[in-house]
Amino acid sequence: MEIYLKSAIKQFEYYKGVGEKTMSQLKDADLFWQANNECTSIAIIVQHLHGNMLSRWTDFLTSDGEKPWRNRDAEFEEIINTRDELMQKWNEGWECMLTTLKALTDDDWGKTIYIRNEAHSVVDAINRQLAHVPYHIGQIVLIGKMRADNWKALTIPKGQSQAFNAQMFKNPTDQFTK
Repeated sequence: MEIYLKSAIKQFEYYKGVGEKTMSQLKDADLFWQANNECTSIAIIVQHLHGNMLSRWTDFLTSDGEKPWRNRDAEFEEIINTRDELMQKWNEGWECMLTTLKALTDDDWGKTIYIRNEAHSVVDAINRQLAHVPYHIGQIVLIGKMRADNWKALTIPKGQSQAFNAQMFKNPTDQFTK
């Protein structure tokens, strides 16, 4: 399970970085832009991720992941007003989740946890979050691409796959042994 946990944490950290690289390319006003009333802004997505992460990962092994203090509906209202506030919520949610994951022990893997009174294995709960977080990071990236003045690719730029692959094979890393 140690290998799985390291892999999951690596994926979460990757997506955290993707979100941060996207937001860093945007003007403050772009963080609050909504295409229409049915769409969410980056700020609202961050509010939702913050609420979700705190609810799911606070007392992860000992209380239901849908905490009584969580107000999920309010997460989709305009509450955050500044980039600083947005980044505080962003970091607080990620810190809660990653700290909890990094604290898991071998004894924890056989435990059952609950989310909305539904039983989950620890692996299932992590996988649930691994599906949820990248979904919202993808939304953040899409908004970022629509709003950035001069979008800088977060992965391999369009038309650069061949050059990227040539560079990777020229300078191989130990990526498969980590």
